[in-house]
Amino acid sequence: MKCTKCGNPQVIIKKEQSGQALCKDCFIESIEKKAIKTVKKEKLLDKGDKVLIALSGGKDSVTVLEILDSFRKMHIIDICAVTVDEGIDGYRQDGVDIAINHAKRLGIEHRVVSLKEEYGITLDEIMQRENHRGSCTYCGVFRRALINKAAREMGATKIATGHNLDDEVQGIMMNYLEGNIDNLTKLGPKTESKAEEFTVKIKPLREIPEYEIGLYVVAKGLDVHFDSCPYAMQSFRAEVSDLINKLNEKHPTIKYSTLRGYDKIKKALGNSLDKQYSSSRCKICGQPSANELCRACSFIEELKGD
Repeated sequence: MKCTKCGNPQVIIKKEQSGQALCKDCFIESIEKKAIKTVKKEKLLDKGDKVLIALSGGKDSVTVLEILDSFRKMHIIDICAVTVDEGIDGYRQDGVDIAINHAKRLGIEHRVVSLKEEYGITLDEIMQRENHRGSCTYCGVFRRALINKAAREMGATKIATGHNLDDEVQGIMMNYLEGNIDNLTKLGPKTESKAEEFTVKIKPLREIPEYEIGLYVVAKGLDVHFDSCPYAMQSFRAEVSDLINKLNEKHPTIKYSTLRGYDKIKKALGNSLDKQYSSSRCKICGQPSANELCRACSFIEELKGD
């Protein structure tokens, strides 16, 4: 088998959807072109943006960093990064160290923020409580709050995350199955609000499958943290992921068709983000909230009462 683009006999991937076979160099180029195409098609970047990358040290965030750095080198945007230390013993520090090294390699502004410093508790400590809500519930809320805060403090105009095709499809299916229309309307390549306190979030990798991103970082020789979160397998997301992957074995285009279908109906769903957050502020942290307390502060108060 030869590379369908250049004829190189050293093929590293054959894509199920298209049947295209690619060598290492052509595969790397295809991933970067696809991400850049998404950036341009969805108008994710504006000249002069300062983009904060949510840099965990994993394959997805390191790939976003690598691709957006090409825009920085062309003097289109500036980039910075933040790494959230959730406090997971034996797992998190490796990713934090890798993130620090990548930031130093590129010479970009970088911060490490932690649940312990901000909220006085780690995710491990939360999971030791008897009546916890589940690791992903707490982690998602606290991570978003810390990343949003860092974006404001660092003067970022956009926040870039490493959500890939699998992540997006899982999110679509999870929110649909749970009947969570508010969260469903917030998905997509770009999430923004009229409320000034919300920084626009962008997803340059949302059309690239997870396994291709894994192969990309290996092909480029990028140092990444491949270990999975020890709490991940306990989540509803993991169950949905297994279901989708089983369907994908017989229907190789199912992830793309789910994404395309969602994008077509999103406009009809409307966007509840402004309605939800524009009316009031959290009485503890002062951030926009639909209720007296934002979710992060509400969780902290709840944990204090346990």
